[in-house]
Amino acid sequence: MGIFDALNTSVAGLQAQSFALQNISGNIANAQTTGYKGVGTSFVDLVPDSTTPNRQVAGAVTAYARATISSQGTVSASTVATYMAINGDGFFSVQKASGITDNVPVFTGVTNYTRRGDFQVNANGNLVNGAGYYLMGVKVDPKTGNPLGNVPEVLQFQNNFVPAQATTSIQYAANLPTTPSTPASSTAPAGTLTAAGGLNPSDFSQNPLPVGTPPTPYGDATVTGSAALNKAATAAPITAATTLSGASPSDSLTTNFAVGDTIVVDGTTLTFVNTGTVGNSIDITDTVGTLLAKIGTITGVAPTINPATGAITLHTGTAADLSIISTSPAFGALGFASPVTAARTGGGTAGTGFVIANDVGVFQKETISGGAVTAFNAAGTPVNMQLRWAKIDSASLGSPHQDSWNLFYQSNPNATGTQVAWVNTGTTFTFGPNGVLTSPTGSAITVPGVTVGGQSLGTITINVGSGGLTQFASTGGAATLHNITQNGYAAGQLQSVAISNSGLVIGTFSNGQNLDLASVTLSHFNGTNYLKSLDGGAYAVTDLSGPAIIGASGTISGSSLEGSNTDIADEFTKLIVTQQAYSANTKVITTANSMVQDLLNVLR
Repeated sequence: MGIFDALNTSVAGLQAQSFALQNISGNIANAQTTGYKGVGTSFVDLVPDSTTPNRQVAGAVTAYARATISSQGTVSASTVATYMAINGDGFFSVQKASGITDNVPVFTGVTNYTRRGDFQVNANGNLVNGAGYYLMGVKVDPKTGNPLGNVPEVLQFQNNFVPAQATTSIQYAANLPTTPSTPASSTAPAGTLTAAGGLNPSDFSQNPLPVGTPPTPYGDATVTGSAALNKAATAAPITAATTLSGASPSDSLTTNFAVGDTIVVDGTTLTFVNTGTVGNSIDITDTVGTLLAKIGTITGVAPTINPATGAITLHTGTAADLSIISTSPAFGALGFASPVTAARTGGGTAGTGFVIANDVGVFQKETISGGAVTAFNAAGTPVNMQLRWAKIDSASLGSPHQDSWNLFYQSNPNATGTQVAWVNTGTTFTFGPNGVLTSPTGSAITVPGVTVGGQSLGTITINVGSGGLTQFASTGGAATLHNITQNGYAAGQLQSVAISNSGLVIGTFSNGQNLDLASVTLSHFNGTNYLKSLDGGAYAVTDLSGPAIIGASGTISGSSLEGSNTDIADEFTKLIVTQQAYSANTKVITTANSMVQDLLNVLR
């Protein structure tokens, strides 16, 4: 090792420091470049060969690039919806166009990888970043959300069209009031369903309860006459012991029944005679109690007398409506004018499951609004689907009654006469005393053959979920809607795209739908820092990096960008050290040159 070797070593030092300076300058120049990964410098000493270790000397130096690809850059938010950044490891799969044919990019099929995520949609519908690389991913079925394959391809979103989707399900959540604020409830007789805010099938010409629902069992109804007195001097109220005829001031009716008088009760004639009470004959000397017992035998429920006023209460019973006709003026002494009629409660026909137009007025009085939703048929035609709730039973009526509701939808808003206007969905919703739905036990009901305004919607599933439908007291007496949405939509044209935080390309269509169009594919490498750098922040696979492995632990942040991982302060520090090292190498050259000059002077 001599003076000339020292000169060569210093030259190698100058070259190594120049290489380092070039990397530093490149890092500083790209301090604001999106996704840029700085390049460090590694110095390696070159030891000359020697026969023995004690004769070894310090050798020359060479410099190598040290990649920092695996080092994360700072992620910052952006207002551009198609920008994205990777948090953690992973790379976007991209391709560079080799040319343009008929305004369409031509690709070589070689996939590169980048962290630069400043992608924007170009005229052809491709997502291209600022360095001209085209994003790759896996397309997704916009209707199902399922991937269409597993091999990434260059994505293109141009003239994307989504066909119409018919409504097949409705998501519904609401609270129904314990007592609905229906107008009928304020005037309904106490102890009846309508008094509890419910729907009374007897008010309809067609029973609107679900198809096949048995008629409401007949209930007893009553009619009470005016106060009735006898001929006693005290003008006391009549009792069961009061006779049907007699002289004043005895305990007899104020007007006597006479032989031949008749009373027709529900078609059965009771005749007054003076030969004893037998069968349907009543002796005129018998008592009011005997007459009332005869009437009770026919109706099934014996009339009663108010002991304070003498007023008689007649019962219809459940066998038939009450009808009493009398030819005797004495009938008025009982507190009634002939004829007397009264209808039983309940009854009617079996459930038809619909409401005709003639009954819409009553229906709206005895039900509450359940909201509305715009549904779509198979052709994408919007249909306004109106819903109403009817309370068909109430726990306030006592056991075995339960709080039960039926849901109706409007099938024909323009129905007239006997045309069907509203249809019962056919399911009875029953709630327990704690306001929780007890029946049906599932989370959804199926409504077949739905048609609204002449537009067929087919079978629709109404999902109420778990706890989505409740019955708690409400001061307003109306249904409180929490959610009412459906899964149908009209056909639509793509208007814009955006990247979600889950790495999905989401398209916004003219029909208002936001649908998944593609999934951005991330890849990683076993030897990340051995990738080959290309122009524009892209990388190519090398033998040392290993092949791309689809999938990465990193996550995508939408509307974000990853900046350069270059630290300016660190680079300036390296710059100072490099400058000093470079100057020191020049000093060695100067010294070696001086020594050579001294050697040459020996020969003079």
